Parts: sequence; C-alpha cells; structure tokens
Amino acid sequence: MSETKAAIHSTEVGEAGARVVFLHGLFGQGRNFAQIAKALAPDFRSLLVDLPNHGRSQWTETFSYAETADRVAEHLTGSFAADGPVHVVGHSMGGKVAMLLALRHPELVERLVVVDISPAPSEGAGEFEHLLGSLATLELSGLARRSDADEALAEAIPDERVRGFLLQNLRSSSDGFAWQANLGLLRDELAAIGDFPHVESTFDHPVLWMAGERSGYVTADAEQEMERLFPRTVQVTIKGAGHWVHSEKPEAFVSALRTFLGAG
Repeated sequence: MSETKAAIHSTEVGEAGARVVFLHGLFGQGRNFAQIAKALAPDFRSLLVDLPNHGRSQWTETFSYAETADRVAEHLTGSFAADGPVHVVGHSMGGKVAMLLALRHPELVERLVVVDISPAPSEGAGEFEHLLGSLATLELSGLARRSDADEALAEAIPDERVRGFLLQNLRSSSDGFAWQANLGLLRDELAAIGDFPHVESTFDHPVLWMAGERSGYVTADAEQEMERLFPRTVQVTIKGAGHWVHSEKPEAFVSALRTFLGAG
C-alpha cells in the first residue's frame, strides 16, 4: 500500500465466495464488522475498511463525502474490486460513503446495503457532538491506563457499550496515550458529516435500506429522496435494534444480509 495522503487500510476475512465490502460509522473501525464477516464465511469473502481519519488509515486535512467515496473507490479498484463489482455494506457515516460510492462509481458496486442512515441531514448528529466533545475533554497526559479513561467518561457517557466503542480508538505507546482516529478533524467537521450532498445521478441496482426499530436515523421524510437516488430500494426494519444494528442484533443482521446478497 502506497504511503500517500489517501492511503486506506483494510483487512480481508474469508477466502471464497461473493465479495462484500464493509464501511463503518463515525469513530469506528473496519474491525467492528469482524464477527459479521466471520458469520458470513465461507459463502462470502469480506473486506473490512478503515475509512480515512479512522483506524489505521491515514488522516486528511478536510472532510467531504465525495472525496471519501473517491478514495474508497481508488482502493477497491486496485485490489478487492479489481476483477469486477462487489457488494457494499455501509453503516451510519459509512452508509453515506457507500451511497456516494454507488452513485459516483456504479461500476464498482453490485448490490448496496445502507444501514440506519438516510441520504439526508442526520437527525442524530447532536448525539455525536456530545460524544466527541466528551472525548476531547480527556486529559490524555494524565492517563496511566485505559480504565482511567473509562472511569473519567462514565458520567458524561453512562452507556458502557458506547464508551467501549469509542475507547477502542485510544492507543497506548511509549509516549503515552493518543487517539488513533482524527478526533480534532472529525469533531470540527461534524456539520459536514451529518449532512448529505445533493446528487443528480441514480444507482439502478438492488439496494437494501436497513433501519433499527429504536433508532431515529431513518425517517419517513427521507423515503422520497432514497427512492429517487436508489429506485430499486427494499426497506427492512430490525426489531429491537437501535442505531448500532449489527452489534445489537447480529443474528438478524446477518440473516438479512444473507437473504439480500444471496438473492438471484
């Protein structure tokens, strides 16, 4: 992999079957889908992508969905999708990247799965403003161990699962603790991350639009725009799931993927 500004890190899971690319949400990593990818094997071969400014992918100076989608397209063209189009699954911010990828580079995408997000400004963006703002208050130089960070965030972020998800980005080295994700940029660009650009093109392949029953990210107001951009959309709601559908209801999530991606 070339060491350039646009370099993207990814990990393959499985050795055979139809190819599926997973794009994670804000402050996530490709490995968030590791258990899902293992559950899909051996029928599917998966690529877990760290989006720019996340995981082991390189940081950028600005954020836009179009540029992010183009960087993912470049990465796929040179590797996982070199032999033809692949299935793409994107959650939350990664779902918006996946939509732009399909609209801007339709030759790379066979089937698209958009998980708990809409092609519209996100209603839940304020939640991440609170979460990333809470992370920014951590005095990293004063941390002796990861549990110190967990304890310090417990009042601001009482959900233990959410804290664990966020703190996977905290890395320890001989120089102390640091954020692996580009916290400063992502926090500064929350308005752009919560938005969605206007696009005139359409994607005429099958699309699964998946929502968590207890989440507010997929709204009826967005249905008309979703149908305009993706005229072959099928909508599914996962009962009992919130925004993190794949981690809250993994069996239902895998079942829905198998049914949709395996359809003739």
